[in-house]
Amino acid sequence: MDLPSVSVITPTLNSAATLRDCLESIALQDYPREKLEVIIADGGSGDATAEIAERFSKELKIKLVSNRLKTGEAGKAEGLRHASGEVIALIDSDNILPDKLWLKGMVMPFQDPGIIACEPLYYTRRQSDGYITRYCALLGMNDPLCLFLGNYDRYSWLTRKWTEAPVTERERADYLEISFPSEALPTIGANGFLIRSGELRQCLLRGYLFDIDVMQYLRERNPELRIAKVKLGIIHIFSGSIFGFAAKQSRRFCDYAYYRAQGLRKFKWGKSSRRKLLKFAFYTLSGLTVFQAGRGYLHKRDPAWFFHPLACLITFGVYGYLSLRNLVFPLQPKRRGN
Repeated sequence: MDLPSVSVITPTLNSAATLRDCLESIALQDYPREKLEVIIADGGSGDATAEIAERFSKELKIKLVSNRLKTGEAGKAEGLRHASGEVIALIDSDNILPDKLWLKGMVMPFQDPGIIACEPLYYTRRQSDGYITRYCALLGMNDPLCLFLGNYDRYSWLTRKWTEAPVTERERADYLEISFPSEALPTIGANGFLIRSGELRQCLLRGYLFDIDVMQYLRERNPELRIAKVKLGIIHIFSGSIFGFAAKQSRRFCDYAYYRAQGLRKFKWGKSSRRKLLKFAFYTLSGLTVFQAGRGYLHKRDPAWFFHPLACLITFGVYGYLSLRNLVFPLQPKRRGN
């Protein structure tokens, strides 16, 4: 196989806590160095982020560029402007590639010229990680609301599916070939998402690149588009505390509300039915999420499952409060601290 050149784009802001492990996993890849570059778009970190990037510059071709708008979405757009690879890999600073053959396995579907993008099928769970990171890996998503909406995009040990969104699957040796008969799409586009450079460049919007909007944008242009769900995992280090989890949920909601009001968001969260949202509220407030956690535990025994009821309560409270607040005082993006 003639391997394509790859540009890894990693936005950072005070990311020293996770960046070292991320870059180390990239440096360990069995991939031709002349075909691999890493672009770190930094939002003005005050910690050791830049020093860590510099340390890896002997092992990797690293470009450290400035991201004056500070957000991850702006950083991905800035990184894309400096990218020279045929394939773009969106690897966040809290992602870790699980083994040295990961990148070779991920680019393999691009041998089919009709495949425009790919992403891992699941999150890799490590027993050494914190309980919230393990919970998200087991659930297959970082936001439990997606469980009820059915638009998640990684394998869930609770449902034994990788999504409940309407997709067409064709089994291949090392991946699932996916097409989309409906405009209601899974939340594809982050944490190890690879895409042909030319396709991604069509998705820049006023200095931002919103990862889960990419598929929505491209499908509007080409309803026949195909992607691959590669039978590999990726490690995503999520929040280490309950307060961190709540802060990320708040940031997610505020950012979406603000940029949607600016006409910059494409992902159709509004297609979610009222019935599914009511089910989320009912399960959360009635305590039925405890039984979901128990079912998940029977499928994959890990006590991290029992964070699920609290995760749903936090999400319900944060989203409910911010929805009401947004009716009176339009929300603003949350200030990035890490």
